[in-house]
Order: sequence, then structure tokens, then C-alpha cells
Amino acid sequence: MRAMILAAGVGSRLDPLTRNVPKPLVPIVNRPVMEYLIELLVRHGFTEIMVNLHYLGDQIAAYFEDGSRWGAHIHWAYEDRLWGDAGSLKRAEDFFKDETFLVIGGDDLTDMDLSRLLKTHREKKALATIALSIVDDPSEYGIVLMNEEGRITRFLEKPKGEVIFSNTANTGVYVFEPAIFELIPHDVFYLFGKQVFPMLLEQKLPLFGHLTAAYWRDVGNLKVYQQTHRDMLEGRVKARIALREVRKFVWMGENVEIDPTAEIGYPVAIGNNVQILAGARVLEHTVIGNNCAVEEGATVQESILWDGAVVMRNTHLERCVVGRNCRVKTNAAIFDGIIVNPQRHENEKS
Repeated sequence: MRAMILAAGVGSRLDPLTRNVPKPLVPIVNRPVMEYLIELLVRHGFTEIMVNLHYLGDQIAAYFEDGSRWGAHIHWAYEDRLWGDAGSLKRAEDFFKDETFLVIGGDDLTDMDLSRLLKTHREKKALATIALSIVDDPSEYGIVLMNEEGRITRFLEKPKGEVIFSNTANTGVYVFEPAIFELIPHDVFYLFGKQVFPMLLEQKLPLFGHLTAAYWRDVGNLKVYQQTHRDMLEGRVKARIALREVRKFVWMGENVEIDPTAEIGYPVAIGNNVQILAGARVLEHTVIGNNCAVEEGATVQESILWDGAVVMRNTHLERCVVGRNCRVKTNAAIFDGIIVNPQRHENEKS
């Protein structure tokens, strides 16, 4: 079966983390968020995958190559500019031929049962089916109303204030029939939420919803990005942590050196080739990337270190994200910070 991952966006809401790293490569417990997506797609039989690329797209293609490491066959669609989610799909129309297919965002972390979503779509004989989730703040999402049969009767994109009529949100995971392409114009910036779904309702075409209680997060801002790490470490996501669990809620890679006087809390994940020196403390809800160091007397708590980061001696970090290859100064105390190298361009695989 075929699927499309939408991976062209700039990721401005995660700035400055995404200045030199495209959002699909932003790490969740030391692996790109899009890697979890590909594993999920393959698990449900979607092995022919089209990915559209624009912002820093060469990095994404270099990491995933042809997809064979995951049992997939990845095809790349390079775009000269952003075309919107529906506009990008239209440009890949030939790839989908005459079969039912799935579309998903490249920055989603989810353990959704895609097979059940596909089954709902086929049972309802839908033209389009939207996977739906109950959310606390509907203003950031498209929201829907459904009738008792699951048919969507009302759709509104990113409502504000008094117009919020539902907390049932569009996850950006869709199943379509090929006839959807007849509703999307060629070479035009076009959006599902603003244009395609309202058109389906207007023309009374079969648009259905599939409400799921599965884990789903759009890793679109810093708060959600940090929360997804907590959720992974606490086992709320059915996704593979690619490290060995050396004790309950403590995962470690290879060649980890921990001084006997260092303190390791839990839940914690520590990547490969990491040094944790004398008197250092790596405390709860911390993820340390590959080739990192926590120097003497430093404390890292509820923080995320990307590959190559160094927390220098006697430094205290709490609720921080440290970008790739950053060195955090000695004797600093930083709370709720983002530390990056804004001028650095990373072209290697993450």
C-alpha cells in the first residue's frame, strides 16, 4: 500500500531548533520523529512511501535514503516552493495511481492503528476519512462535528474564541480515494483544512471521521516537543526506544562511561559514547544524545541534549533543550532555555 509523508515545512514554531535541522529530523529520544512514522507505516503495510521535500530537504533524503533499512521504498518529491498540504499531494498524483492511500504529517508522533483507520474508510465507502483526536485546546487544529454514522457534518480550521464548537480535532492523518485529486487544482497553493474539506461538505461528498484514543502529537512547538519526551520515557507511546533498558526506566546505548560518584535518576535515556563525569547528576525526564558529555559537578534535569552536546562543569540545566554540538558554559544555571549554534549548518546524518 501507498502513503505520503508531508515533510516540506519550515518548522518555524520550533525555531531556533529548526534553523539548521528540518522538523522531520528533530530527535525524539535520539531518533528523528519521522523515523517513528516510517516504522509505523511499514508495520501497517504502507511500504511504498512518497515524501515531499523543501526546507533542508537534502538532510532528510540523506538520512533515510531509499528506506530499505526500515523495509520501505521511499520516493522523494523535491519542491521549489511550498504548495500547501493538498497542493503537494496533487503534485504527486501519478504516484498513487488508482488505489486507496494514506497521508500523514512528517512531524507527527503517533501509535495510531492505521489498519483500523483504513478499515473504517472502506466500510463507510468514504472518499476521504480524517483521523480525529480529542484535544484540550482546539484553537490550533481543524475541528469537526459528526453524525451518528461518523459522517462529518461540520468542519472549521483553527477556530478562535466563541466559534469553537467541538474539541474533536483533525490529526492530519487522512485516507483518500484517488477521486480526491479531481478536487485539487494543478500548481496552486492548496490546503485540506481551508479548501478541500469545506468543498467536500459543500458538495455533500462522503467525508467521514475516525475517532481514535491512540497517542498523537504534532511536534510543532517547544512545549509539545518536551512533552513527547516525557510521554516516551513514561511508556505512553507504543514506539520503540532504540536503546537497551539497563534497569526500569533507564535506557543506555553503547560505550557509556559513568563515574561511580555520578547520580543517574529515572526515567532517563542516554545515547552512545556518552561520558558522565565525577559528581554529575542526570536526573528525571532527561534524554542525552550520542557523543555527549556531562562534566564534573553538572546537573541535567528534565532536559534534552542533542548529539554532541557538552554540559560543562558545575552547570545546572533544568527544562532545557541543548542543540547539536553545543557547549553549555561552566558555572551557569539555566532554566527553560533553548541553547543552539545559530550559525552552524549541519549536513551530516543525525
